Amino acid sequence: MEKLGILAGVGKLPVECARAACQLGYEVYAVGLLPDSDSEIANFAKDFKSISVAQLDAILNYLKENEITRVTMIGKVTKELLFNGAVVPDARMLQLIMSLPDRNDDTIMMAFVRELAMAGIQAFDQTALIRKLIPRRGTITSREPTSVERQDMEFGFMVAKELGRLDIGQTVVVKNRAVMALEAIEGTDACILRGGKLANAGAVVAKVSKPNQDNRFDVPTVGKRTLEVMAEVGATALAIEAEKTLMVDRAGMVAFADEKGIAIIAM
Repeated sequence: MEKLGILAGVGKLPVECARAACQLGYEVYAVGLLPDSDSEIANFAKDFKSISVAQLDAILNYLKENEITRVTMIGKVTKELLFNGAVVPDARMLQLIMSLPDRNDDTIMMAFVRELAMAGIQAFDQTALIRKLIPRRGTITSREPTSVERQDMEFGFMVAKELGRLDIGQTVVVKNRAVMALEAIEGTDACILRGGKLANAGAVVAKVSKPNQDNRFDVPTVGKRTLEVMAEVGATALAIEAEKTLMVDRAGMVAFADEKGIAIIAM
């Protein structure tokens, strides 16, 4: 039986990935990178261990000890952890961080991928096992966006692509074709809260992949929590990129969106 490592951040995606891997006959070894990583993943793993994302040596040693040569890195791990003191890097992680030319997402993740490769471990496409979670083009909810919302979606999509090209973030909040908020280090939910409050209801959220998206990490993802935050600030529509965005619990998302009158479209 082929072994597979899952480096799990926060959210349900790592669980979905582990479930799919088991169904395909993989022997799963999972590492919970944060205290909030979903422990349900242990139900689908031969072995599960919590190791801080900042403890690079311990992560690599665990994978090597269990003879893991392929891993997927999946789930939310936001980089403010490097700045707010929530995690303490080990010597190897600190050396890696200090060697970087900048602290952009792709720079950090590519350095991590190189560390894995030097240990004989290949990082592979996050979506390889869970392609079924990626929607095709079209309206996903019962409600179609209004003409004004659609204009904001198209505008937000364009701005978000540019934001991604600069490797800053993937999410934009707009209203009446004015930018309310751009995602940076704070993450999607905080961006929506900030932009939605400034918009005073009626905001549109756009989330897209980067123009040169590396599917080994940071594939754009939305879930019910995204919609809950939108509902909290009265945002009315969500645009995501078709064929390139993961939807966690699509049925639950659609039910919640229809209840709250939120339109979702894959563009």
